[in-house]
Amino acid sequence: MKPGNVYLLRHGQTYWAMSGQHTGRTDVPLTEVGKQQAVAAGERVREAHPEAFAAVWCSPLVRASETAKLAGFDAKPCDDLMEWDYGRAEGRTRGQIGEALGRAWNLWLDGPQAVPEALGAERVETLPDGQQVQVHLTEGETLDEAFARARRVVEKVRAYSEEGKDVLLVAHSHILRLVAMAWVDLPPVEGRKFELGTARYIVLGDHKGQPVIEHWGA
Repeated sequence: MKPGNVYLLRHGQTYWAMSGQHTGRTDVPLTEVGKQQAVAAGERVREAHPEAFAAVWCSPLVRASETAKLAGFDAKPCDDLMEWDYGRAEGRTRGQIGEALGRAWNLWLDGPQAVPEALGAERVETLPDGQQVQVHLTEGETLDEAFARARRVVEKVRAYSEEGKDVLLVAHSHILRLVAMAWVDLPPVEGRKFELGTARYIVLGDHKGQPVIEHWGA
């Protein structure tokens, strides 16, 4: 029996994705373009995979759950698919963090814990369309903590794959890259070398008993 595939779909465009602001647990909605991207992504996924998926899960955050719905999939929420908790980096750009830190900052190498406390104020931000979002802050997750969630996701979907069943996950760029790294048994930090655009998907599979990445960014 051929093992099943795992499809990983990133949510559509948001204003913070456009501006480069780190969007972890803040519930930033899709833009109108993001909604159109979600519909188109559903069409691309169904063209590649016309049959119904054995299971569909999504992050409970609105940008992911709305993407799943607009793409035409009935997804169950899965907390382990929530985006990396960026802590004080939430809503900030790399440039802002680097300026406050006095040196270049890299999420994958430095983690949220390196972000200066001065950037850590809870606040309400107004999006370009006038919507307001509440920015809640925590200490954030380390890379290993976020990767532990990704590994739990892989354990969940691998059980389906081993039965020859295909599944779909709809979530966020960083957590999906970590799921991909866990699937192919690469160190989590290697996820920084892969980019996944909005409303693009990855296909994980198996080749001769070896977990592989079959497609990236389709």
